Amino acid sequence: MKKTLLIALMLVAGFNMAFAQAQIKFDQLSHDFGSFSETSAVQRCTFTFTNVGNQPLVINQAVASCGCTVPDYTKTPIKPGQKGTIVITYNGKGKFPGHFKKTITVRSNGTPEMTRLYIEGNMLEAKSDK
Repeated sequence: MKKTLLIALMLVAGFNMAFAQAQIKFDQLSHDFGSFSETSAVQRCTFTFTNVGNQPLVINQAVASCGCTVPDYTKTPIKPGQKGTIVITYNGKGKFPGHFKKTITVRSNGTPEMTRLYIEGNMLEAKSDK
């Protein structure tokens, strides 16, 4: 009898753990900077997300596909219903002008565990007065 009760209790606890979790939902997954001059090579955008789950959400890491792109994200746990941000800075200084597309991989304790964000734009060559 004790064994059956213990197994039933463990199953109930397991189901509760499976359904009680953080869940991340981004307002948008991509940002287009459009066209900008290489004289304004540093561009920034902000991705906003909400914890739509019922447990605190923690961003474990945000990694860019290139060193020219730097993500800065909310480091503290985000309570259910609260919002957090990931600010992406693209620095095209010293890069060739033209179209670019970069990926930022976000990992969290929520579902989904991994989300990819995208930034893109077109850096135009600065006109020189020669």
